[in-house]
This record gives sequence, structure tokens and C-alpha cells, in this order.
Amino acid sequence: MKQTIKLWMLAAILTCGASVFTSCTSDNDDNPVVPTDEVEAQLQRMTLREKVGQLFYVRPECLDTTIHFNQPSSIDGSTDDIKAIKLQAVNATMKGVNEKYPVGGIILYAHNIEDEAQLAAFISQIRSLNGSPLLCIDEEGGRVARIANNANFEVEKFESMGAIGATGDPQNAYHCGNTIGTYLHRYGFDIDFAPVADVNTNPENIVIGARAFSDNPEVAAPMVVSYLQGLKDAGVTGCIKHFPGHGDTKADTHYGYAQSLKTWNEMLNCEMITFKVGIQWGTQLIMTAHIAAPRVIGSDIPSTMSSVILQDKLRGELGYRNIIITDAMEMGAITQQYSNAVAAVGTLQAGADIVLGPQNFVEAFDAVVKAVDDGVLTEQRIDQSVRRILKLKRQIGRLLQSET
Repeated sequence: MKQTIKLWMLAAILTCGASVFTSCTSDNDDNPVVPTDEVEAQLQRMTLREKVGQLFYVRPECLDTTIHFNQPSSIDGSTDDIKAIKLQAVNATMKGVNEKYPVGGIILYAHNIEDEAQLAAFISQIRSLNGSPLLCIDEEGGRVARIANNANFEVEKFESMGAIGATGDPQNAYHCGNTIGTYLHRYGFDIDFAPVADVNTNPENIVIGARAFSDNPEVAAPMVVSYLQGLKDAGVTGCIKHFPGHGDTKADTHYGYAQSLKTWNEMLNCEMITFKVGIQWGTQLIMTAHIAAPRVIGSDIPSTMSSVILQDKLRGELGYRNIIITDAMEMGAITQQYSNAVAAVGTLQAGADIVLGPQNFVEAFDAVVKAVDDGVLTEQRIDQSVRRILKLKRQIGRLLQSET
């Protein structure tokens, strides 16, 4: 198995070009060196609220407290009421909320994007928000592509990652990632929540399917790192998802409970192959799945809320040192079991660094601050995550506004 993985890495190197030779050796070699003292100096200047803000990446609607939505979001990131609002600019309410509630990142969905002119204006407004948010999007290619599936944008479209995987040529995955990264970078995005690193082993899977490169990890692994390299070469940071693997499930975590009944050893021989290669390449972000893995965790809690999955397995056994970001916390697998407050605090206790898409940002933010005040979370624990986030922001070139 180890020899096979080395062959995959060699194939990815050969297809991605000479630049890969500087990025496949370790987590640290993949990015410019960020002096630790600079990050520490910035961290020491931050208030607790500024630190907590960096832990949240939210949809723009979460900054407008006049907007209320209680339905779980679908795969397109929307509910019927949010689609009807069609928020496409920063308004006065959002600015007012943001004065007290800084935010580390903003994720845009299809309904937030009209055309190039509107997107440029919206991103310019977002750049001025408190917290110096990074701009994020789900632009996988194929079914999940907020820009490519918008008729107002003339960009290359891709059938699916499954179709790319079927070619057997990682260069096609590189082309996909590089093409998507090129137009995302041009429009002003920093992070693409792609590629999907799941191995689609369950033919009854209703949420992953052709979003994955293959049902075979030997095919998927070189595709994942080639796609990541394509994004990186275009100036966009990728994120592999959904750890520990959503490909062997039947249900959709957007709407409720989903599980994998695999043991950890079974995952090591399948799902973990793609994640290990992504970690070896130097991925800066790994997104959690809200799936239960009772034969790994020992209970039915979502992996996003499990220290066994995030700390013991991902950080401990697999040696991952960069950012862990949750899947959207507004999804049914979370909201049907936990309040905003419990979910936000719980996933940080489990080991996540970034809480993505809480249904109620203000409530979740306040809960984390209170958890620190009450000693449920220590400020040192918050600092661990903020260090990773500040390091990434400096690598991307998005410094906090207080430094500019």
C-alpha cells in the first residue's frame, strides 16, 4: 500500500509540473514561511472578541439580524426564504452587527451572485468588514458550481468530477482546478471549498455521487492532489472534504442523520487514502462531515462534534497540522440535534478551528465568548485555532485591517 501511494504522488508530480516538487514534501513546504513571531505579535494585540470572530465563516445573511431562516439548507446552500431575499450587497444592518461581531470569512452562494459587476461590488464591500474576512465559495465544478452554473458568467464548465476521474488522467483534474482557480482568483475569492476527497463507494449515495472522482481510492487520490495543485497555481487555496468520508453513506446530512458503519481499519484502506495524500501534499484546510461513525467513535454523534475523529484520528494518527473547518453548521444533521450555542462550542471543544455557517451567527458567537468567560473553553484553546487562521491569512496576503 505504501508503495502504491508513492506511485500516486509521482503521477501527480509529473502531471502538475515542476512547481509540485516544492509542495509535496510537507505541510510547511507548500507555502511561504510565515515568521512565528509575526503571528504571535498579531495574536497578542487581539481582544477576545476579535479572536472569536476569526473562528466564524458565515453566509452574508448571518450578519443581517432581520433575516431569519429555520430550514436546513440544501446542497445549493439555500432555503426558499433565503433565495427569495437574494442578498447581494452589504446593507446598513450588516455593518452595524459587524461592528460588534467581527467575522473571519464570508461564503457566497449562488443566490448571492448576479453577474460580474454585482459580484465585484459585493466583494469590495465585504473586504471592508470588521475581521478582514476571507472570501469563500463552493465551486467544485459540475453539480456544485455557484459561478459556472450562472448563465451570466462565461467560464469553462465541467460535467462532473466523476467524469474527470473516469478519464484516468490526473492532468484533467489539474486543468479543472486550475481553470476554476483562475476565474475565482480573478473575481476576488481566496478559498474554494473543493475538491471532494470522498470515495463514492455506496451506489445508493444521494449527496456525493459524481461529485467524487471515483469509487476507487487509487483513482481518486492523484486526482485530488492534482486539483489542489491546479487551484494553488492559480492563487486560490483549496479545501479537501468531507472528513472522515461521506462516500459510503445513504442519507444526506443537509437534511438529517447520516452514518458510515465502517470501522477505522476499513476507512484506512479506502477513505483515508485520499485524505492522507492530501495531507502529504500540504492541504491548508480539511472540512469535516456531519456523518456519524459509530464503529469509530463509539457513539452516534456527528464526526464534526467528535474529538475521536478530529483529535485522535485526524491530528493524532494522520498528523494533520493545518486548519479544520466544519461543514455548514446550519445543516439538518446538526440543527436537529443541537442548538446554535451547543454546536459552536461543542465543535471547538472537539478540535475544529473554524465554525462554518451557523444558523444564528450572533447566538453562536456569544456562546463561544461565554464559554471562555465560564471556563468551558480556555482562551489558550481559542489561540491555537486563531494562530492557524492568522498564518493562512498572512500566506494569502489578507492581513487584518488593524495592520494595514
